[in-house]
Amino acid sequence: MASTKAGLSRRALLRGAGTVAFAGASVAALKLPFFEVSGAQQDPAKCIARDRSGTDKRLVVSNWPGYIDPKRKETSTFQVFQQQTGITVDYTDDVNDNAEFYAKVRNQLGTCEPIDRDMVMLTDWMAARMIGLGWIQPLDPDKVPNLHANLIEPLRNRQWDRDLSYHAPWQTGLTGIAYNAAKTGEVKTFAELLTKPELKGRVTLLSEMRDTMGFMLRIGGADPDDFTPEEWENAIEELRKVVASGQVRAFTGNDYTQDLAAGNILACEAWSGDVIQLQFENPDIKFVVPEEGLALWSDNMLVPNQATHQANAEAWIDYYYQPEVAAKLAAWVNYICPVEGAREEMEKIDPSLVDNKLIFPDESDLADTFDFMPLDDRQTIAYERDWSDVIGG
Repeated sequence: MASTKAGLSRRALLRGAGTVAFAGASVAALKLPFFEVSGAQQDPAKCIARDRSGTDKRLVVSNWPGYIDPKRKETSTFQVFQQQTGITVDYTDDVNDNAEFYAKVRNQLGTCEPIDRDMVMLTDWMAARMIGLGWIQPLDPDKVPNLHANLIEPLRNRQWDRDLSYHAPWQTGLTGIAYNAAKTGEVKTFAELLTKPELKGRVTLLSEMRDTMGFMLRIGGADPDDFTPEEWENAIEELRKVVASGQVRAFTGNDYTQDLAAGNILACEAWSGDVIQLQFENPDIKFVVPEEGLALWSDNMLVPNQATHQANAEAWIDYYYQPEVAAKLAAWVNYICPVEGAREEMEKIDPSLVDNKLIFPDESDLADTFDFMPLDDRQTIAYERDWSDVIGG
């Protein structure tokens, strides 16, 4: 199974800076492109292009690398979509980082200019940001009935788009804890990860601010979905103490996977899709649902303003929300499948994956998941600055 997978996962490129170790780390190097966009607010109803889908059977999609089954294979989901619909898809994997992609398109979208794409795939927090700015076109619910019928319950009612007017989850993941059972005992809570003496200096946390700070807020009794500035201050100060104690070896992107497998670190904050890939080679790698809960996130299909093939994009969404298609995709990418009924279809494709709870978690696994509260410009600037100060040492 492992040998058939793409060499680079979607999360492998999230936060392209990789590992931020404390020794010699530069705060300046960690500064992010903040989202001050004065005057960039748009009205999607006024920033719309004529849809040419009826006469021009094309679709331009931007996605993350390694996030679809092999496109050249005649029986792939990609090829079957083209065969069934007659739509030719220009598919690129040029979304390497949410903030980087934002910087690439902000000038055009902020002035109601086209970005020459009909669909982009962005993570929840950036999807919320662009929807809030009015840069995303609403979906016609009559053209995406499978989305409304088959989206799994835990992904419904997101506070930034409660009725699925603008987004459709492509794939979903969990942020929790991973540990190497050959090297250490089980780590049951995020608090243990930050305090167990035997783990000191052999722990990594994620460099994605919302992932790590969601757990820090939970430890302090706050709700990551709805927290106050005071609760943020308490959480960031607690993380500052953890860093000063030497408990954390580094803040990383996907890099933690090699160190965990090699035993260089014993336990870490981890993404579910990465752990599945590690387990193909090393069954001692375990994923834990922390007692504090799990961060649940998705990368989402969005139709940007001035897209000229919206109906074709909606056909793509509806196609991928068929359970049999969703199962076929999930068998390759190994993230949580957002489509109800795909688990049953997986029986026909790869029965070994049917009971994998990192692809098909049950209701109890997702009973205590949380999202991260959408931030406005002022909060984003302040909180990212606090974050950079802490992880930059």
